[in-house]
Amino acid sequence: MTTILLIEDNKEILDNTAEILELAGYEVLQADNGKAGVAMALEAHPDLIVSDIMMPGLDGYGVLHLIQKHPELADTPFIFLTAKTERTDFRKGMEMGADDYITKPFSDTELLNAVESRLNKVSRIKNHTSEALKAHQQEQLSYSHALNEMLNNSSYNKYRKKQIIFAENNYPQYLFYVVSGKVKAFKTNEEGKELTVGLYAAGDFIGYTALLEESAYRVTARTLEDCTLALISKKDFQDLINSNTALALQFIRMLAKNNNQKAELMVQLAYNSLRKRVANALLLLKEKFRQEPEGQHFTIRITREELANLSGTTTESLIRTLSDFRSEKILELKGGNIEILNEQKLADMVN
Repeated sequence: MTTILLIEDNKEILDNTAEILELAGYEVLQADNGKAGVAMALEAHPDLIVSDIMMPGLDGYGVLHLIQKHPELADTPFIFLTAKTERTDFRKGMEMGADDYITKPFSDTELLNAVESRLNKVSRIKNHTSEALKAHQQEQLSYSHALNEMLNNSSYNKYRKKQIIFAENNYPQYLFYVVSGKVKAFKTNEEGKELTVGLYAAGDFIGYTALLEESAYRVTARTLEDCTLALISKKDFQDLINSNTALALQFIRMLAKNNNQKAELMVQLAYNSLRKRVANALLLLKEKFRQEPEGQHFTIRITREELANLSGTTTESLIRTLSDFRSEKILELKGGNIEILNEQKLADMVN
């Protein structure tokens, strides 16, 4: 049975309103002051609250404020029952989060219509949320099934550190899935200088853009350390994409995210200072490759040349910047390792 909490300091109105609601089939809880009403709401978790505004001690606005401070009650529909009809009072209540107003005197029909309207709205929201959650769960299940099917039909190759996985301008025959290790994608200019445009770790796909576009690779992929990759044939991938909507949506999302990252990279290269670019590169490495538990400093072993390629600068400029960061106690350099001591300073780096 739907439970309604009624808070009203006028006993006659309290009894009459409760009787109307009970006759309509609702279970009614009654409180004759604001403090008692809040306590009852915390105990009973009603489906809807109807409260007077003008009450001694804790008024209706105070009741609404306290109710909203509790997560388990914050979404409970709230109706003000009041004799006050000034526009400012309506506005104050609605700005605080009230769902509706009923002004005294009111008819049985006005009360019941307001209550039913609020309850129906909550019911629709809950149904929509439940359906959306079910659809999302079904999509995730379908995607997991398709992923397992692809991996079960794939072959696995081991790659040594700094080994090329695929090269720019070649045409794809496989979709690559990183089982273990780290991989980077990069572009090379006419002078042979590299710019890193993507980082990949276990659980990431590589090379799907060229497969979806049916074009040549626009980047080169090379391992940063020893890796194991799953090779999914072009035909198997295309068959699953065409037959599995969840899988297709997942790759569309990855394409969109990839495009956004490329746009952000272009903005950084065009407008960010060297210090800011290096700081962002270090934070990207932390976000992508972090394995330490929260609370421990992130440490990564990466060559200065690789980090320079990721930052869009020369190795010499990068080394000077890292030295400055070490002097400022933002990071520590230990051989080929870089340990970030102060992530917040990197994030707040002035451009």
